[in-house]
Amino acid sequence: MPQVFKTLYPTTRVIIDCTEIPTERPSSLALNSKCYSTYKSTHTFKSLVGIAPHGALIFISSLYTGSMSDVEITRLCGLVELLEEGDSIMTDKGFVLNNVLSGKGITVNTPPFLMNKGQITKQEVEETQTIARLRIHVERHIRRVKEFHLFDRPIPLSMVGSIIQIWTVANILTLFRGPLVKQWQ
Repeated sequence: MPQVFKTLYPTTRVIIDCTEIPTERPSSLALNSKCYSTYKSTHTFKSLVGIAPHGALIFISSLYTGSMSDVEITRLCGLVELLEEGDSIMTDKGFVLNNVLSGKGITVNTPPFLMNKGQITKQEVEETQTIARLRIHVERHIRRVKEFHLFDRPIPLSMVGSIIQIWTVANILTLFRGPLVKQWQ
């Protein structure tokens, strides 16, 4: 584990983020509304990705419909069941996981400015910057996957049966591009 994690967040097991890939608009009204992402203002599939503190890819969820929240995907994808009491997850603003993790002994490291409605302290600003600096690597992993340009255009609905496998393989192929984190400071 990198020294910065050992010092500041020693129980961090995984850094997570969700990403979306575009899909064609379904003709079914029910599926149409389930696939519509208000965040992207289009129809998408959504996945949760997790990396270890040292930068290795350690979790890829299945694909879910674009209307699902990050919290709902975290609850359904099986990640929480892989964690142990005393572990912590590093996340961004979309992950308010109190109900999902209740009673499991798992904590969440989220930037404090996102939870506090009032004026933030200097210490909270520094903690926010530190978490942002540490969790940027999961975003770098997602960027590497998207650099394959497999998901630039909307995924045809005829490929729904195989898109999960394509998504998983694209994530795994990033492991052959060298370390995500060259050197921790």
